[in-house]
Amino acid sequence: MLVERLDLPAALSRARSQRETETVEFAQAALASAKQEGLQLAVRARYVALTIIACLLPAINPAWEQLYYVALLGLFALIGWAQVRVGRVGVSRPELALIFCDLALLTFILVVPNPFGTAHWPVAMQYRFGNFIYFFVLLSGTTLAYSWRTVVAMGTWTAGLWMIGVAWVWWQPDRDPALTARIAAAVGNDHRLLALISPSEIGFGLRIQEIVVFMIVAVTLALAVRRSNDLLIRHAAVERERGNLARYFSPNVVTELSKHDEPLKQVRTQDVAVLFVDIVGFTAFADARTPEEVVRTLRQFHGLMEQEVFRHDGTLDKYLGDGLMATFGTPFAGARDASNALRCAQAMIAAADRWNEQRRASGEPPMRVSFGVHYGPVVLGDIGHTCLEFAVIGATVNAASRLEALTRTLDCALVASNDLVSRARAELGGAAETFQPLIALDPQAIRGLERPIAIWTQARAA
Repeated sequence: MLVERLDLPAALSRARSQRETETVEFAQAALASAKQEGLQLAVRARYVALTIIACLLPAINPAWEQLYYVALLGLFALIGWAQVRVGRVGVSRPELALIFCDLALLTFILVVPNPFGTAHWPVAMQYRFGNFIYFFVLLSGTTLAYSWRTVVAMGTWTAGLWMIGVAWVWWQPDRDPALTARIAAAVGNDHRLLALISPSEIGFGLRIQEIVVFMIVAVTLALAVRRSNDLLIRHAAVERERGNLARYFSPNVVTELSKHDEPLKQVRTQDVAVLFVDIVGFTAFADARTPEEVVRTLRQFHGLMEQEVFRHDGTLDKYLGDGLMATFGTPFAGARDASNALRCAQAMIAAADRWNEQRRASGEPPMRVSFGVHYGPVVLGDIGHTCLEFAVIGATVNAASRLEALTRTLDCALVASNDLVSRARAELGGAAETFQPLIALDPQAIRGLERPIAIWTQARAA
């Protein structure tokens, strides 16, 4: 006989690795969604900026030659549209190529003179207009959707392209040497003034200053983008934890838990309504069915029951094979915990009846579902050492389980303790529609309780 030994450290390591993998996958999905949203926002911002610039250029220089630059703005709009189409999380060569085309096109426009222009001044005069600031428009759009590495790469590419443009201008001949000569003669020996106003002077110091300032801004924005990405990943992790909580707690309880620091670790005693649900005879049913059919049936049943638990502000404590345990008043006591539990049980009975009607219509046997509910004090708190579990323990829990088992003897769908019904009456003021289906019975001896307790039952559907 072979004995399989559980390697606990390895098992814990695998579980931890799986959780980390799931967290990374969740974060990647969040980043992908955020990037698509950022790209959409960036392209809208680009269209707005291009529209403003298209109106600004003719206003500053009302000449027909400005239509050349207005037409080139359409290329920037087309590049932005293409970036949205190919954008994705991770390294994307088409995306990087489009960013490079953005920068190269802008460099070309700022350095190469307008071919339709009427002025024939030296090429270096292009630098006199201070158009380098338009690179900041592209940089700001990049921060909306791209990683910090891409923002730094954009700063580096801009510096390189701008230096290439400076070198190209430096190699160009002076188009109007006579004008340069007249200005030099007028200035005389003041070389600094000549460098400042000469139409053929490139101004290397100013060009380097532009690059350095642009790189400083790019790196600063890259750090901001990286920080925002880290915050996004943390937010994604919080949302994943919130989603995990939503599997067990009702939405309003999840909202409440998100506002408190470690509320589940506070060990305390409080009054809680406990509901047990079970399918009678499910073991025999499962023995005659395939595993796939068994699991499918359980998923349908659990889905119906879980929906009612959350709809009535309950907490799904745990699944118990073909049944489940739910609590009302955990982790925080409410004003209608007992009545919510009773109404939840009645809603579950109705849901199970509808489910059985569907099963009969499809030729499947109906399921007999039983319910037990009790109200009383329980102990709340975390149990376990490595793997923690929020536990609800005490005689009230055991009594609710015994009441559910009592439905077999009494041949009914629901057994509720008088403690719960009395508390529910106090909460609801004796609403007839809730208590009308209940039938009072004599006190019953419940294993685990010192004295018999009065109970109420609700019959099964005919």
